Amino acid sequence: MPDMKPQVYKDDRPASYFDQFHDAARRGAGWTYTFVRIIVSLPTLLIYRVRAIGRENVPKDGPLILAPNHFSQMDHFFIGLFLRRKIRFMAKSQIFGPPVLTYVFKHGGVFPVRRGHHDEEAFKTAFMLLAQGEMLLIYAEGGRSRSGRLREPKAGIGRLALESGAPVVPVAIHGSASVRRWKRFTFPKVTVQFGEPLSFPVESAPGRERQLEAAQEIFDRVRELYAGLEAKQASHQLNEA
Repeated sequence: MPDMKPQVYKDDRPASYFDQFHDAARRGAGWTYTFVRIIVSLPTLLIYRVRAIGRENVPKDGPLILAPNHFSQMDHFFIGLFLRRKIRFMAKSQIFGPPVLTYVFKHGGVFPVRRGHHDEEAFKTAFMLLAQGEMLLIYAEGGRSRSGRLREPKAGIGRLALESGAPVVPVAIHGSASVRRWKRFTFPKVTVQFGEPLSFPVESAPGRERQLEAAQEIFDRVRELYAGLEAKQASHQLNEA
């Protein structure tokens, strides 16, 4: 496995720095989202031979939460390739800073969750977007897995699902764990599978245990989808041997 930069789990920049991104996200995702999508779609499809399963499970309108696993920084693009609706991303605050990328994030509807802090502003933005009928993506594991294996879900996605009542579509992304480890221009083949939506009755103030319970129910579906894709790949490799 190639050397990777150590993870920074706390962002010490003041919360006020991130207000601009929350304000922009609440106003909507503009032409920047569409422009970036046009630029990256064809190269991504060709290089990673991405295919999608179950796109019909994603409602065409109304508030929605996408709950994928997360292995690569390319996962955002792998999912967005196949959905006409604009995806609103909750992303770790550390990616905000470099001028060009920060411009794209700010005007593309991405909003930060401040790592290492109890960031209520991130949840406030998330709930506002869902109330506006937007489609929100939040990585169930709370961050990228660097081990190549699925991790445990965090409570945050359970809280969003329970307090908003928005349907949740579990998403399995298979193959992206090898994006960083390509060799001699041999890139991994990536499959994205959208599961059937899950719904939870609205709970105004669920405790942390209840949030984790809902998060686990959501991620159990992601695990099932991922295991199915893993089995298909193993069978395919066996047939080719």
